[in-house]
Amino acid sequence: MKKALLTATVQSHICQFHRPLAKLLHQNGYQVDVAARNNLAEKNGMQLDFADNVFDVNFSRSPFSKNNLAAYKQLKQILSENHYDFIHCNTPMGGVVTRLAANKYRKRGTKVFYTAHGFHFYKGAPLQNWLLYYPIEKWLARKTDKLIAINKEDFNRATEKFKTEVCRIHGVGVNIEKYRVINDDEKIKIREKVGLKAHEKVILCVGELLPNKNQATLIKAMPAILKEFPNTKLFFAGNGAEESTLKNLAEELKVAQNIVFLGYCLNLEEFQNIADVCVSCSFREGLALNLVEAMLCKTPVVASQNRGHKELVKDGKTGFLLNPTDVDGFAQKIITVLKQKNIASALADSAYENVQKYIDTNVCKELNGIYEL
Repeated sequence: MKKALLTATVQSHICQFHRPLAKLLHQNGYQVDVAARNNLAEKNGMQLDFADNVFDVNFSRSPFSKNNLAAYKQLKQILSENHYDFIHCNTPMGGVVTRLAANKYRKRGTKVFYTAHGFHFYKGAPLQNWLLYYPIEKWLARKTDKLIAINKEDFNRATEKFKTEVCRIHGVGVNIEKYRVINDDEKIKIREKVGLKAHEKVILCVGELLPNKNQATLIKAMPAILKEFPNTKLFFAGNGAEESTLKNLAEELKVAQNIVFLGYCLNLEEFQNIADVCVSCSFREGLALNLVEAMLCKTPVVASQNRGHKELVKDGKTGFLLNPTDVDGFAQKIITVLKQKNIASALADSAYENVQKYIDTNVCKELNGIYEL
């Protein structure tokens, strides 16, 4: 049987982003194995239920962690006991360790692919990112059969600077059976299920609670939003190290009673469908899956300016774009969406049309071409 191995730093990454790829490989007769650190307990029991074999490999996100040496040895053992036709690695450290471990097998015919979900070096990135990650990726590109980018900036840079075949796909493919436009009756049922009153407005912010996601800007915007719409609920979907800091900020600004921390959310599509606006204030994104999901549900978006968001949001046409730290700007644009239904509808309709190339069926076609299946 033909075999493929998917690797990433953590198993939740594979769960969240690579179900369409696994389905495509299975349909073409491949056994699909996964090697990544098991972090699923942190994700409310998310299940990696589409892999044939799952190896718990102790990758670390830090390039300086000794765990990555142990992960390298684990991966070498896995590769020595299995012959893989394809090895497809993801995430910065998952990609580094995997390509080093796989180099011998690549020389024997195994194809090694790497998906860059957003290089850490980009226009405006800190100098230390360029000094550390750029030379590593440039060197490892020589040990990569195909490098797959998910945004234009990364694709253009890799094409110009790296010695490997560079491809581009439109994200990881959003499940259109889950993320779709629903009718008003369905929305009412979901709102009742989660305890929302008819007159309450809903702001949704999706992402890990980490410094890069910059949820603090949105919390700081809440006092101004609540002056206009006192019955507004802000839902944070995600968990992470910043949770206590963000909760303290909400208490300090006296907006805590209007904010709900959902933790890692396994029914995210329900919240996308009842949200009046989806907001992301992150400093860096490769390509924002949460915004694609929102757009497919015809939820208007207000987002920060970064390369991933700019792929999806054309300011004033498919959403609003702002400086990540522009608290007043975020407040006013969110108020505009909540207050002016004609503007909100126009943004959502335009975004919905624009985002169709990011759906799972289209991305599977792109992956099929890359794998030459």
